[in-house]
Amino acid sequence: MRGEVLDGVERRLRWSDEKKLRILMEVGLRSATLTDVARRHSVSRSQLDKWRREN
Repeated sequence: MRGEVLDGVERRLRWSDEKKLRILMEVGLRSATLTDVARRHSVSRSQLDKWRREN
């Protein structure tokens, strides 16, 4: 197993409200699950759940 050491300041992605909504709207389209959409956009499923609760 190989690990990766992150050094320095890590930066978080900032998503606009518009982008979040577009991503969330993909859930259910063509039978896309929350997990499918999260993988497609490199976002965790829990992050999408949080965005859903916020809107």
